[in-house]
Amino acid sequence: MKLIAEANQKAVQHLMEAKPMLIGIGIAREVIPGMQENLLLHAGPPITWERMSGPMRGAVIGALILEGKADTPEAAEKLVTSGKIQFDSCHHHQAVGPMAGIISSSMPVYIIKNETYGNLAFSNINEGYGKVLRYGAYAPEVIARLQWMSQTLAPVLKKAIEISGGIDLRNLLAQALQMGDEGHNRNKAGTSLFIRTIAPYLLATKADHAVLEAIFKALHGNDLVILNPVMAACKSAADSAHGIPYSTMVTAMARNGTDFGIRVSGLGNRWFTAPSTVPKGLYFAGFSEKDANPDIGDSTITETAGIGAFAMAAAPAIVGFISGTAQMAKQATLEMYEITLGEHPYYKIPNIEFRGTPVGIDITKVVELGIVPRVNTGIAHKQPGIGQIGAGLVTPPIQCFADALEAFSETLPKE
Repeated sequence: MKLIAEANQKAVQHLMEAKPMLIGIGIAREVIPGMQENLLLHAGPPITWERMSGPMRGAVIGALILEGKADTPEAAEKLVTSGKIQFDSCHHHQAVGPMAGIISSSMPVYIIKNETYGNLAFSNINEGYGKVLRYGAYAPEVIARLQWMSQTLAPVLKKAIEISGGIDLRNLLAQALQMGDEGHNRNKAGTSLFIRTIAPYLLATKADHAVLEAIFKALHGNDLVILNPVMAACKSAADSAHGIPYSTMVTAMARNGTDFGIRVSGLGNRWFTAPSTVPKGLYFAGFSEKDANPDIGDSTITETAGIGAFAMAAAPAIVGFISGTAQMAKQATLEMYEITLGEHPYYKIPNIEFRGTPVGIDITKVVELGIVPRVNTGIAHKQPGIGQIGAGLVTPPIQCFADALEAFSETLPKE
């Protein structure tokens, strides 16, 4: 149908031509649209406290302790059940967050501007590995790290970004893909490029030597530094392609640890959801699939924008971390061309003749071919307070796409 083809061409063009720039850092309540003091943003489709999974509940508890609204987990839960705390999806506020994705009012957030279309997107700052808030941990050392990030790291990083005049994340991603990253689970090259880019500007802030030493040590010790800005970059690209009538292209895939949900460009802000599934992968010592929570996080915005598992052929080194083979990684990318609308003009993969990554998931193709998007992911423990226990691959439920296609068919003009 010509109407759909033209709409999809416009949507995928917006997705591919987006130019996300990291332009600053701000406090969530001051820069995120609609952010309020008693509002917590979370990953995935909207969800209530009663339906939240263990890791998301743990992250909520930690955020309330961080905000000074509670001093114990019990007090935090009591505050939530009193009705004084509101929840909403990060996606409803131009934001994204990995895993539980909790963003509270005082948290520093990256500000990304899509220079091509002018829209903004936001994400919090990555905490690193181990027991971290995004995986539902809230121990004192977790809160102390977040406080250091807010009080010390963020102000200096903010000043450095401003001195730099902005960092071109599209260019950074294009380089990282040719250096062995896929932009979701493997970020070694991207983080290295980011540190190399920001280093002279960090020095130009003339911050105290001990502060700079601590910041460089934190950046050097966390390969996931670039993940959150990349997620916001992908969000800014996807949002610019959203709201195009008659387009069947997916503009968001996200999980809240209970539901997996998608949004479609031509179907407004409606979510189509189905139960989230447990990832398959490698587990840390002492843990197994029986400990795992169903898949969680907004980081599938990377696959939505044509990287992550869609670019897995570019990252053969990742397969050991997600329990696979190099050939499987290449095959995963090749399969994604079958359900997408285009090939990315900027994100190229060396070992498949520099083809652009498959981009623009089409719900029609997903349903007709029975091929669901590939997703790389971390694995959280199902109990709050424990954190990450592994990493692997997850299969989105095809029901989301089928329901979206059925809803889309009802919007078409009558013959």
